[in-house]
Amino acid sequence: MRAFVAVDLPVELHEKITEIQLKFNEFKFKFVDPDLVHVTMKFLGEVPENQIPDISKALDSVKCEPFTSRVKGIGVFPKPKFAKVIWLGCEGNFDVLNEQIENCLSSFEFEPTLHRFSAHATLARVKYLPKKKKTEFLELLDELKDFEIGSMDVSSIKLKKSTLTPKGPIYETLHEVSLQ
Repeated sequence: MRAFVAVDLPVELHEKITEIQLKFNEFKFKFVDPDLVHVTMKFLGEVPENQIPDISKALDSVKCEPFTSRVKGIGVFPKPKFAKVIWLGCEGNFDVLNEQIENCLSSFEFEPTLHRFSAHATLARVKYLPKKKKTEFLELLDELKDFEIGSMDVSSIKLKKSTLTPKGPIYETLHEVSLQ
């Protein structure tokens, strides 16, 4: 099964997420359902189902105090002129949490993360951006770079199963770990 470890964004922020996505509506990007927006702490990839209990047990040993995160700023990967992903920035103790998760899961030999960890929540995927719309897109990005969504309490992480469907992914929480 395809799995990952995540921090969900709370329901209170979904309306603001929709508001931001609507600003990009004319670009016809592939938007993430606001109910599914999350911060991926570690993508595990394809995992044998019989490993899930061991992964869950390893995650139970994560040692990180709960913290408050400011959710602000809109950006893109890899860079504005060649955007593939539009994201929402998340500030807070995510680096410590990520390091703990990486350490707890190190014995499983998952694929290493290729990029330095950057706490973000994906809002949309850019499949195509016509040249005539690029300037308008870059201006909107600049306008939203400091847009403040709000704050959230990060008090747990979730091991999730991801089932890809033509209508979009379906996520199922397999295990939740309270931070302490």
